[in-house]
Formats: sequence, C-alpha cells, structure tokens
Amino acid sequence: LTAKIQGMKNAVPKNDKKRRKQLADEVAKLEAELEQKHKEELKQLKEASPEQSKVDSIADGVANLELEGVEQQIQHPRITKAQKRREKKAALEKEREERIAEAEIENLTGARHLESQKLASLLAARSLEIKQIPSDGHCMYRAIEDQLKDRQNSWTVATLRNQTAKYMQSHFDDFLPFLTNPSTGEMYSR
Repeated sequence: LTAKIQGMKNAVPKNDKKRRKQLADEVAKLEAELEQKHKEELKQLKEASPEQSKVDSIADGVANLELEGVEQQIQHPRITKAQKRREKKAALEKEREERIAEAEIENLTGARHLESQKLASLLAARSLEIKQIPSDGHCMYRAIEDQLKDRQNSWTVATLRNQTAKYMQSHFDDFLPFLTNPSTGEMYSR
C-alpha cells in the first residue's frame, strides 16, 4: 500500500492543487479501507481459534520474559577500552593527589618547613618579606628587576640581559673557568 501511495503521489504534478487534494482524499480512503480490513481479519482469527489465542498469549509471555532478560544484559554493557583507559587515568590521578596530600602533611613537620618558618620570622622582625618570582627562565632577571623597581631608573628583563651579556664579554677571563666544551666536557682555557 505504501508503495502504491508513493507511486500515486509521484504521478501528480506539484503545482496541480486540485489533483493533489483528490490524491489526499483517495489516500485517506485507502488507509481507512486497510484499517477496516485488518480489524475484520483479527476478529475472524479470534473467533476461529480460541485455543490459538491462548497459545498466542503464552508465546507473548515467553517473549516478554526473554526481553526482560535481554534488558538486564543491556544494563551491564561491556566496558570499552577507552572507558578502561579513562578509569585507569582517573585512578592514577587520585593516587597522585593522595600522595601529594600525604607529602604536604609530612612537610608540615619536616626540616624544610621549619627552616622556612624561622626565615619568615627573621624577615618579619626586619620588616622584610619573601617575594615569589615565577620560574619562567627569566627568574634571576625578574628578581633583580623587582629589587631595582624602587630606584629612579626602571630596568626591564631585556635590558638586564643585555647589560649582563656586555659585562660577561668584557670580563671574559672571569667566566672562562665556568665554561666547558660540549663535546669533550673539558674546561675552556686560553
């Protein structure tokens, strides 16, 4: 019936409203006839074999039981490799966080913590404080820049690097013992 309806729709041009309306009426009529035919067939089937209806109800019950079993299996799907990987990563991250927390607790009584507390108290007595400088490859120059901010001239990291390079080049002999040959590892000398 569906194929027949599609064939009829394709036969009617889109701009012909009158024929489209006739087609819609005809399709509705065909669908109503089919529905009526189905109802009559079901009625005849039920009247003809009451025992068959019992068998059908039992078969439906068995089918429902099987479907419930399938639903229970669906509720516990297999874990994919990606899910396993994510769970493993989460477990490792949790373990790492626990180790960090334990280390922090241990550091509260450690020598490093005690030393930083003593240093902080000594600096506080002199109205000084420790400034945090980010370790980004320019930390030494940023620390010097911070110290020189209070003075008249404002130095930048680039200026400080340039001044340092000029000083090292003009006092080459002072820095030569600290330089090594990358291929041999031996100290440079003249």
